[in-house]
Amino acid sequence: MAKGRYRYIEPQAVARLGKLNLVARAVVEGFVTGLHRSPYHGFSVEFSEHREYAPGDNLRDLDWKALAKTDRFYIKRYEEETNLKAHILLDTSGSMGYKFQTDGLSKMEYGCFLAASLSYLMIRQQDSVGIVTFDDKIRNFIPPHSTTSHLNVMLQKLEDLKAGNLTNVSKTFHDLAENIKRRGLIIIISDLFDEPKEVIKALRHFRHKKHEVLLFHMFDKAELEFPFTALSDFVDMETNETLQADPKYVREDYLKQIRDFIETYKRDCGEGLVDYIVTRTDFPYDLMLSAYLGKRMRLG
Repeated sequence: MAKGRYRYIEPQAVARLGKLNLVARAVVEGFVTGLHRSPYHGFSVEFSEHREYAPGDNLRDLDWKALAKTDRFYIKRYEEETNLKAHILLDTSGSMGYKFQTDGLSKMEYGCFLAASLSYLMIRQQDSVGIVTFDDKIRNFIPPHSTTSHLNVMLQKLEDLKAGNLTNVSKTFHDLAENIKRRGLIIIISDLFDEPKEVIKALRHFRHKKHEVLLFHMFDKAELEFPFTALSDFVDMETNETLQADPKYVREDYLKQIRDFIETYKRDCGEGLVDYIVTRTDFPYDLMLSAYLGKRMRLG
């Protein structure tokens, strides 16, 4: 399944992620319970793809024409056999292009690895997933599907992304909350550089529409630790405005503001039943994902 062909699917990480399959399945089932989904499948007859017959499959779903042509048993899969529809919302605004270490990953690049890994896990377990990219507006909208060919489409789109432009997180979320009709899982990957009160309102809009919400709040190590020592020019990556400052005079105030920024989201997301994860780009994404899935499964 798309191993080795795309930048954002690494063979070693895929091997490790494969071991998470049962954990991921349990976590998804928890989200499905939260959505109060029906346990019954098959109400839709929209054909999705073939897969090989496995013991226990319903013989009524055998494709006899495929058997005659290939002398192999194939089952017809339908979209409604999947347990969940997920939308991954990936922020591609200018600030997501930031990286302090030249040999490190930008927040957007890390987000692409995360989006690819989540897509791989969900499609592997026959859930439907799609990707939305945005900055100050929606740039790409790939609807959820559960086929392996669909995974390739999403991986190719991730390859083509570049960070740029301003951001308008809250407006984008409100627009999506109104336009994503079927309730499901909303996975957000963003640095949330917008007014927190407005972003929280938009997150609650998703919850009001009965979606489950999972938020990966992206940070570069430098944004959390402010390691600068010499007189520096600080450049806004979305407006290109420059501010010259001596770090020793602003460090304490900056670190307090970033702590308050995170605590605001932790508190308000907790109250709004949004899963909130502070995500550092210097921490391996597959280990971060493994830790989150394990914690989520333990919490139920």
